[in-house]
Amino acid sequence: MLERFFRYSLQHSKAIRVWLEGEKKYQNITVIDMDEENVHFITARKKTPQTARKDAFLSASYARGDDGDTLKYQNEGETK
Repeated sequence: MLERFFRYSLQHSKAIRVWLEGEKKYQNITVIDMDEENVHFITARKKTPQTARKDAFLSASYARGDDGDTLKYQNEGETK
């Protein structure tokens, strides 16, 4: 299930809300790259790229205000 949120963030350049092992709170991240074992991301506070193993992520969800409707993003570029 976490993989789905990672792909969503990577494909649409949208932030997701995650809980990382060893952290005391949720944080918003944007995935910039990933491979079989690691996720490369930037956080809302630190703009420097960071890396974490996929198994270090305990939970993921859509960021506040995002409902995950990708059809909206496809239509943003179109004019009426």
